[in-house]
Amino acid sequence: MTTSTTPEAFDSLAPCPPGRWTDGRVTVRHVESGPITLTRTGGELLVTHSLRAEELGERLVAEVTSSIADARFGQAEFESTMVGLVRSTVPEPLDSWEIYYRNSLRELLDGSADFAPIHDKAAELVRGSVLDLGSCFGFLPLRLAQNGIRVTATDILPGAMRLLDAVAPRLGLTIETLVCNAAEVPVPDRSVDTVTAVHLMEHVDETVGDSVLTEALRIARERVIVAVPYEDEAQACHGHVRTFDSGVLEKLGASTRRPFEVFDHHGGWLVIHADK
Repeated sequence: MTTSTTPEAFDSLAPCPPGRWTDGRVTVRHVESGPITLTRTGGELLVTHSLRAEELGERLVAEVTSSIADARFGQAEFESTMVGLVRSTVPEPLDSWEIYYRNSLRELLDGSADFAPIHDKAAELVRGSVLDLGSCFGFLPLRLAQNGIRVTATDILPGAMRLLDAVAPRLGLTIETLVCNAAEVPVPDRSVDTVTAVHLMEHVDETVGDSVLTEALRIARERVIVAVPYEDEAQACHGHVRTFDSGVLEKLGASTRRPFEVFDHHGGWLVIHADK
């Protein structure tokens, strides 16, 4: 999972004036020149930028994160800022998102996005059909679909899946989408070969995380793949609520009473063999 930039408080495909997007508390404005700037006035946030269409992509996540100096900057504001950058750069809603998706997928494939090595490893580890938990934008499911894999993207936010449903055909890709809680997925037991939870577990507390893992093991025929970041402190702007290290992953794997392996690769990985 990349950063969850698909909030439900607004419609990310709704029309907006050229060069300006707002959700009421965050306003993003396109200007002629200058870097991304964030200015808070009371409870409102103004973001200005001069991005071009070719600059929209996954790499913006790191750029916006590095621009944040406000300890009060939470996940909702981060999400609104990211959506606003996309929507205020290209006038037509679906065109703006198609550009963002195409650029992001290219960056994830050519290695220029920070998340690229994580997607590479996930694509290497999956076997057969895939159900991805907490898909957010759905970049991993789209990457797998490009490889000819039958994949289902899931997310708790209907808007995330609506956006993915709208953009995927423009990319020439076919994926299934499902709106659900990752701890309660309405599919039969052992219905797919691999279940992935890539950068999802840091977004939920330990109790919910245990339920997510139990559900993933119910669904998977062959393996469950969990990937998490290693952080000294949970990044609140990305919605992280807990941190992981290899010891926590070892404990999590052992709790399943299934064969598993833990290794480090741009964070931590837990692969559980569900068919044993």
